[in-house]
Amino acid sequence: MELWTALAIGFFGSFHCVGMCGPIALALPGSDESKLSLVAGRILYNIGRIVTYSLLGLIVGVVGHSIALAGLQKSLSVLLGALIIISGLSANNYLPSWKKKIGLDPFFDKLKKTISAQFKKRGLRTLFTIGILNGLLPCGFVYVGLAGSVTTGSIVQGGLFMALFGLGTFPIMFLMSLAPGFITLSMRRRINAIIPYLAIGFGIYLVYRGIMMGRMLS
Repeated sequence: MELWTALAIGFFGSFHCVGMCGPIALALPGSDESKLSLVAGRILYNIGRIVTYSLLGLIVGVVGHSIALAGLQKSLSVLLGALIIISGLSANNYLPSWKKKIGLDPFFDKLKKTISAQFKKRGLRTLFTIGILNGLLPCGFVYVGLAGSVTTGSIVQGGLFMALFGLGTFPIMFLMSLAPGFITLSMRRRINAIIPYLAIGFGIYLVYRGIMMGRMLS
């Protein structure tokens, strides 16, 4: 798995994240502090997100490593690629029904309440904590990143893939938190229109990679 793809997925996916996590980034405490503290706080918030993504990558990397040892890595790559393609071709958002079906709604509701409680506090540590928690919120593109992470078949590369994914989201999310008007609504709509094609392209790549792995092993 070429790790540079994680940066691309994170960067283009961050335009989608502006709509999902943007309100949290814009409402972060500390907006009345000095410019240095404001910038430092927003950097720590985004570092918190990246830390969570990296840890999630390590976790799915363990799963991916086990699957690779079982000789099923190529099948996993094809399966996840196909699921991403289907999701990209569909205009429906399956996240709400998916969370409800597997009983994760209570967890995410509690997570949102915990994040809201953090907004009543101040300090750089609080902003880092909000970033850590924010990284756990459901996001379609994070799951696309995790799909790429698990197919690396390596614990270290799984964590690195998601770390690079997080770094890819950093520029847009950081600039948006400092300058809300940096990305206009029309600009975001145009970019969001191509995001499904990006997901489909990545899904095709995973399918192709799985097929080629099968040929190399035969």
